[in-house]
Amino acid sequence: MKNRLRVLRAEKQWSQASLAERLQVSRQTINAIETGKYDPGLPLAFKISRIFEHAIEDIFEPEE
Repeated sequence: MKNRLRVLRAEKQWSQASLAERLQVSRQTINAIETGKYDPGLPLAFKISRIFEHAIEDIFEPEE
């Protein structure tokens, strides 16, 4: 799954650690999502969409 998490995080000038703290996950989880090694479940995807004030579909999209 492709995602815009790194771009959105950079726009807010947040480190992986600060985003992880806001989402109550580890920094490694943020890194794994950004690099495409881990796809978040729906509860985490909803948290991410709320923090960035974007629809889930604007952040995550399936790879074709």
